[in-house]
Amino acid sequence: AWIDETPPIQQAMRYGNKAFKAWHARMAERAPALMAELLEQRAAPESGAPAAPADAAAELAAYFAEAFGSPTRIDYGTGHELQLLAWLRGLELMQVLDPADRPAVVLRVFERYLALMRRLQTTYCLEPAGSHGVWGLDDYQHLVFVFGAAQLVGHARIQPSSIHDEELLAEAGADYLYLAAVAFIRKVKKGPFGEHSPYLNDISAIDSWDKVVKGLLRMYEGEVLGKLPVVQHLRFGALLPWATPYND
Repeated sequence: AWIDETPPIQQAMRYGNKAFKAWHARMAERAPALMAELLEQRAAPESGAPAAPADAAAELAAYFAEAFGSPTRIDYGTGHELQLLAWLRGLELMQVLDPADRPAVVLRVFERYLALMRRLQTTYCLEPAGSHGVWGLDDYQHLVFVFGAAQLVGHARIQPSSIHDEELLAEAGADYLYLAAVAFIRKVKKGPFGEHSPYLNDISAIDSWDKVVKGLLRMYEGEVLGKLPVVQHLRFGALLPWATPYND
């Protein structure tokens, strides 16, 4: 509804519609109260929570707001996607979520996040943050492919090569994260798939989803967690402390 109430403005620039600033400001303003509500709804917490509720709400709100892109640069990328992971981990540490909830969190919370981000991307033409173009896995995200491949491990019918079956993408895309991600790419990009998404095209030749998951995790460690320009905006505090001395 907020997107409908904040339509894109007419401007000459192709990327970065400035109406996104207003949408983001509204979301960020509401975030602290939303986090406080989440913490209030949790079951009676056990001892050992890393932060007092008020402090945790402030830190969670920061991760949450950063997860939807930068209002300054009007861009979005894997660093913002990482902020969502930090937010979810913070909810676990504050006992709002349980580790046993992780499959449901991916298939429900993360899936709805993806749907919202795709709408934000297309509505406000968000600039891909830190994109490597055709030399990257995707312009905006990485975790969706990790989780999506893991969801398909052991599937009897859908194999990595199935992403080239457009009928299957239409039929099963709503049920599988990986297929939905590929279908979205095919929708927004023009030309042969192997030209605009060569990494994903190469991955489709791998013979098992298990191998795909392992490869994508290694790639995530190197191309996201291991890149300062990507992780430089990730904040540390009581929920996610920085354990290494600064001079190291």
